[in-house]
Amino acid sequence: MKKIVLILFSTALLFSCKQPAKPVASIAVATVPGTKKKLCCESNIPNRFKAAGLSGAALSLPDTGNTHANHAGMVWVPAGTFRMGADNQQAEPDEYPKHDVTVDGFWIDKTEVTNAQFEKFVKATGYITTAERKPDWNELKKQMPPGTEKPADSLLVPASLVFVPADHQVNLNDYSQWWEWKTGANWKHPHGSGSNINGKDNYPVVQVSWFDAVAYSKWAGKRLPTEAEWERAARGGLEDKIYPWGNEKVNEGQPKANTWEGSFPYKNTQRDHYYYLAPVSSFAPNGYGLYDMAGNVWEWCADLYNNSYYKTVSNPAGVKNPKGASKSYDPDEPYAIKRVVRGGSFLCNDSYCSGYRVSRRMKTTEDSGMEHLGFRCVSN
Repeated sequence: MKKIVLILFSTALLFSCKQPAKPVASIAVATVPGTKKKLCCESNIPNRFKAAGLSGAALSLPDTGNTHANHAGMVWVPAGTFRMGADNQQAEPDEYPKHDVTVDGFWIDKTEVTNAQFEKFVKATGYITTAERKPDWNELKKQMPPGTEKPADSLLVPASLVFVPADHQVNLNDYSQWWEWKTGANWKHPHGSGSNINGKDNYPVVQVSWFDAVAYSKWAGKRLPTEAEWERAARGGLEDKIYPWGNEKVNEGQPKANTWEGSFPYKNTQRDHYYYLAPVSSFAPNGYGLYDMAGNVWEWCADLYNNSYYKTVSNPAGVKNPKGASKSYDPDEPYAIKRVVRGGSFLCNDSYCSGYRVSRRMKTTEDSGMEHLGFRCVSN
């Protein structure tokens, strides 16, 4: 039987940015000897919600009859062709090859969905998020390697991972140094049961799974963006630039996004004035008038993640309105079904994780959620 440490973290653990020299034990994730992991401040968001055991079939999405999106708070991204994929030497293999993509015009939220907006949805529907539900081991084990042992029942409780900064320099391959499994962590209590969102109506909602994001989008008469739509919007009309604002490095000039500035994960200079989340619209918008397309929180996309997807769609004639891979595949976690997440978060640091680059592809399982993971919606 393969041994695990605490299943509730996940083998997907933090969005992939780096490949450690050797496997490391997690504080709350299935850690199988010999399993390769890519770890970062964000990559592979800790899969707390794999433990929630919700598959797509298990979700009952609220239906309030709202089938037409109100475009208030949204901006129009015109139809057009852009070059999708890697722009500089920081790019990972799954960002290649750079290829031509054409998308139809669409509406997209100016900002990430806020606590106030999500609360309105919950009050209208009675929806209960993944993080608030007790994990179901029978569902959880479907995404784990064969032979994975069941964790103690005391661990299978509603909970999630929160960021806890270190007080000194640590081994950046050992993510247990800055993530903590906390009972009661969810969208209303993003940093654990002792926290709340009082006075934070205008902050992005976090600790939401892909299922939660889809449920909200359906209720609002909208949907999640495809990965291609997201990147088209993030580029803001610029061509072949590294960031939504151009090529100036994130830590040069005026603060341009909510990121980790200093030495991760123990020293944040707060040059951008924020340590954790920032209210939406705290920084200048990109060319389309969109806020926080880099930093603050990662954002869910509709697409399934496949590490070789770009190779399958790249051709001289380009591709129109791509919907993502037909099958999810991440060689680091071959049993897991993953969706694309984009944009980086307040934990991204250029020396360690460049998630705020517009071409940066990240991925995590559909039932994952985290203190730095949110979403925005689109509509036709």
